[in-house]
Amino acid sequence: MIRQVGCDLEAGRMQVISAVNSAMVRTYWMIGQHIVEYEQKGHEKADYGSGLLDQLSEDLSRQYGNGFGRSNVFCMRRFYLLYPKIQTVSGFLSWSHYVELLKIDDPQERAFYEREAETGRWGVRELKRQMKSMLYHRLALSGDKEEVLRLSQEGQIIEKPEDVIKDPYIFEFTGLPQLPVYTEGDLEEALISNLSTFLLELGKGFAFVGRQQPVHIGGRLFKVDLVFYHRILKCFVLIDLKRGEVTHEDIGQMNFYLNYYREEMNTEGDTEPIGIVLGAYKDKLVMQYALQNITNQLFVSRYQLYLPDREQLEAEFRRFMENSDSKSISMPERVREAYAGYLQEAIDEVLGE
Repeated sequence: MIRQVGCDLEAGRMQVISAVNSAMVRTYWMIGQHIVEYEQKGHEKADYGSGLLDQLSEDLSRQYGNGFGRSNVFCMRRFYLLYPKIQTVSGFLSWSHYVELLKIDDPQERAFYEREAETGRWGVRELKRQMKSMLYHRLALSGDKEEVLRLSQEGQIIEKPEDVIKDPYIFEFTGLPQLPVYTEGDLEEALISNLSTFLLELGKGFAFVGRQQPVHIGGRLFKVDLVFYHRILKCFVLIDLKRGEVTHEDIGQMNFYLNYYREEMNTEGDTEPIGIVLGAYKDKLVMQYALQNITNQLFVSRYQLYLPDREQLEAEFRRFMENSDSKSISMPERVREAYAGYLQEAIDEVLGE
């Protein structure tokens, strides 16, 4: 009985919080509407010489207390300009969510993060982290121009194994750059110690199964670094971590694990397992030959321990969107040069070379 009462109380609190957030967002939208439509006579640009926002901020703060500083009043005005129809505003996202979203100038990018935050039930912290890691650009560069439009309208759709793969993965949350040298075990430990952020970086649908999962074959014991189950694709996802370059032997090892999981671990309803070999860097030609004629769903991706260089990635994204033949260009070819120097510099710093 106590448990049920506790559940009811928690549900009631969540409803109250949701109602308050929704009312606050709507109220701030109405204030923004008033600033633009009445104080500025419908003009998008305020006459800053009149001190309009300063005066409004001062008056509101005096009468209603905190929450009406000049920057927040400016956000209310921008909120209305970017969302002129209140019906397009999410009922789930809080004002703090929208304060972060308003920092994004590109409407397609903003729409993507808004959609993902709503469907993924991201808190503000998760939203900020995904924006800093430039998730939108990384996903967009892995597809084509049609996919970019789809991302902004529908968010990330998981329909096939390729949809869960990123290149690179961003592990800035591990704290490893502060170490003079790190091992694969250190990387694994750091990822598990920050499991919630790691799952956020992996994306939708991942459920953690375990680390160092045993594979018993012919009286010998092997271990898979990390094992997940993907709830949408209904399959195991095996991840093997490499501190440096991914080699052809790593591909063979992962293929071995995938064969085992397909034959021994899959049950009715499970689809083909997915394998991801994650390394600090990879040689494109070596990987091309190593992956030839492999029928398993095996992918090789890079990780980096630093947030992406925004200017580099945005420049690459602009070139991608301007390139009429971009649909026929694979992701590694598009982003390799943009990342190579930056990534190698980060690796050298971490390894102390």
